[in-house]
Amino acid sequence: MSESMNQQILLKSYPTGEPKESDFALVETAIPEPGEGEILSSTIYLSLDPYMRGRMSDRESYATPAKLGEVMMGSNVSQVVKSNNPKFSAGDFVLGYGGWQDYAIAQGETLRKLDPSQVPISYALGITGMPGMTAYFALLDIGKPKAGETMVVSAGSGAVGAVVGQIAKIKDCRAVGIVGSDEKCDYVVNELGFDACINRKTQDLNSALKAACPNGIDIYVDHTAGPILEAVLQNINLGARIPLVGLISQYNAETPPPGPNLMPLLVKRALIKGFLVGDYQQRHAEFMNDMSQWLQAGKLKYKEDIVKGLENAPRAFIGLLQGENFGKLIVQVSDDPTKK
Repeated sequence: MSESMNQQILLKSYPTGEPKESDFALVETAIPEPGEGEILSSTIYLSLDPYMRGRMSDRESYATPAKLGEVMMGSNVSQVVKSNNPKFSAGDFVLGYGGWQDYAIAQGETLRKLDPSQVPISYALGITGMPGMTAYFALLDIGKPKAGETMVVSAGSGAVGAVVGQIAKIKDCRAVGIVGSDEKCDYVVNELGFDACINRKTQDLNSALKAACPNGIDIYVDHTAGPILEAVLQNINLGARIPLVGLISQYNAETPPPGPNLMPLLVKRALIKGFLVGDYQQRHAEFMNDMSQWLQAGKLKYKEDIVKGLENAPRAFIGLLQGENFGKLIVQVSDDPTKK
């Protein structure tokens, strides 16, 4: 591929079940020119997130599906190359939604400037970006943690789950993670400070939850639904709260899976509430204020899983849905000038 061209990854077909690399196509086009008021930026980092699987379908959902033959959607950290907008200059670092490509055109209102002197610019795709906001508001606004309560989070070593557990500890809760390997268990307990962790692949969920949560479960931040939610419901306390953040267990399902027994929600008068981070954009300053202080005070740790090369994005995304990543999954599309 030529460096003077724009590499793009298109959605070639809607996946049936698990996505395949053949569902994507790598093409090259001319680098676009920005029009009046527009900005051309060069992608440095591309975020890969589980929600993207839900967009790879023509089924009705909470978000507009990706269109066949178009660039896959996704958040990017980029550097401005050309600007016809007085609010941005060449060389600025920005967070945008340019998708799986080397170069993207954007309107100024869709971009946010980044200050590389505050935190690494890649963090804008993770702990100080959408995953961090998801963790912060899902736990604090819906979970409403109180000191001494027990909080459980599935996908506990992931970009959202790892932050959820650490904020729960800041709020003096018992934090329990559910992950897919002993290595990830070791990380969330010994590095992030969770109180306990369950390996969903090797342990019986119901008995492991009883052992890890001797006082029951007050908050469950759910990224998976399915069997994990079913096991958690058998251990919830009166008035439990469940922020429903993701449905990883059914993203690749070809037919809707059978649901768990919801009787405990009634008996325990529990709250389960769907969560979309887009509903909280107007409170971004509140989020950044707390997260910046916690990061600077060393109360939050963060792990990135960086894959190099745009052409490797489809394979990395498939691995993400299979739990192969360890930390926030990012594709490094080009060199990061802030690290030279």
